Amino acid sequence: MAPKITKDMSIQQVLQMSPEVAKVLSRFDLDCAGCLGVTSETLAQGVRGHGGDVEEVLSALNAIFEN
Repeated sequence: MAPKITKDMSIQQVLQMSPEVAKVLSRFDLDCAGCLGVTSETLAQGVRGHGGDVEEVLSALNAIFEN
């Protein structure tokens, strides 16, 4: 079964899942790898904090694992 990224996961958890995650986040202007909030913020908090659409980002991230 493929991994599933959820909005309640910490950004750090998501970044550790695949090197591709950082590339996808970067497409949404989320350069999370260098952010101090990666351990304390959920993905949803980080995306909303930058004015993004959580569902759109989740869809793109989960597409990494759909093969």
